[in-house]
Amino acid sequence: MDIQILPLSKADIPQAVECIQTVFADDPFFQYMFDPSTYNIARNAASLAAHFLHGLNTNAPIYVAKCTSLPHNDTDTEYGSSSSNRIVGICWWHPPISTTSGTPFPIRAQDWLLSLRQLLANIRHAGRGGLLLPRYLQWKTLQAEAHKKIWSDPRGYYFCNVIAVRAEMRGTGVGRRLVEAVTERADEEGMSCYLESSKGMPNLGIYQRLGFAGVGEIECVDGKDVCLYFWVVAD
Repeated sequence: MDIQILPLSKADIPQAVECIQTVFADDPFFQYMFDPSTYNIARNAASLAAHFLHGLNTNAPIYVAKCTSLPHNDTDTEYGSSSSNRIVGICWWHPPISTTSGTPFPIRAQDWLLSLRQLLANIRHAGRGGLLLPRYLQWKTLQAEAHKKIWSDPRGYYFCNVIAVRAEMRGTGVGRRLVEAVTERADEEGMSCYLESSKGMPNLGIYQRLGFAGVGEIECVDGKDVCLYFWVVAD
């Protein structure tokens, strides 16, 4: 099977959304943030699509791994009707933003447009699709506090927001290639990279082999027994 690492295109968005939803179905972050009894997969897809459009319009480094040919003797039934162009992984980064100059106006304009798209999706789907808003706001607050303590470079960081690789492709090097599409650029620019993981091992071991090191932990707690840990790593 041939795999190409390519920048996300607008035409890729539906497959990229499906890839993330499939990979993250059992992720601790997803399970913490969404109420399974009211989860609306279509509303979640609309949110992800809106964020991808925001990323494309702000030149965010978002890469997909595409299967460009089938293994010998395999059939389209196994890989789906678009098997020769199937997305098997995605790595979604935010670009560095200087803390001294602030957010540029074009990005702020796209932020407003993203908020509008989310509002329209809320109206269309009659809500947030099962998102537990207090937990989401808690996480964003704790994340911002962690960034304030850890992000010491005023030039900002390449921030890996999401990395998702389909189960059948794990262990093949696809994840490494996706991550290195940006970390190699960051090395050339002399910039640092940062990511967070809601899973411990084996994820942390994989990130360490990619040159990252643990620098902190974020703990989200809701009620007596429900909590979520983020292992924070930077290169």
